[in-house]
Amino acid sequence: MGASICYFLSAFLDAFDGYAARLYNQGTRFGAMLDQLTDRLAFVALLMTLCTFYPRCIFLFQLVVIIDIASHWLHLHATDLTGKDTHKDSKNPILHYYYTSRPFLFFMCFGNEAFFSLLYINAFWSGPSILGIHFIPFLAFIFFWVALVKQLISIVHLVVASQTVAEFDVARHSKKQ
Repeated sequence: MGASICYFLSAFLDAFDGYAARLYNQGTRFGAMLDQLTDRLAFVALLMTLCTFYPRCIFLFQLVVIIDIASHWLHLHATDLTGKDTHKDSKNPILHYYYTSRPFLFFMCFGNEAFFSLLYINAFWSGPSILGIHFIPFLAFIFFWVALVKQLISIVHLVVASQTVAEFDVARHSKKQ
């Protein structure tokens, strides 16, 4: 239970840190990169732990890790290559909405973290039961759908970033000839 509290506290402080940096105009490129790195590492650690609790789902957890790391890394790399000031600027309608609607972004990130955290908690305690339905697995089922949409958005990130890097490479190659 202590690990769950620390994980949620970390997520809350991460959101607060970003808000404070924007509020006081103290956001930096290094801070954005460090934020992404620490988010990915914490998430990967959680998923590695879930692999031990749910061995039948190892491949799915590994797939989530691969999509998460690859999409975020390539998205930030594409941002750097194109010289954009922020990774939250996209012409893709899905990514544009994802980044410009703070309530949607919060809901997606919270729901994704909630799903995987609830899986962690469920390994130890399934919560109270009403009519034979345990509270923690029920909440995990609800948040599963949010986590699934979040993974699909990550795939959109990966595809759009791949296209951006490919276009950059083609344009750079064309200039050399």
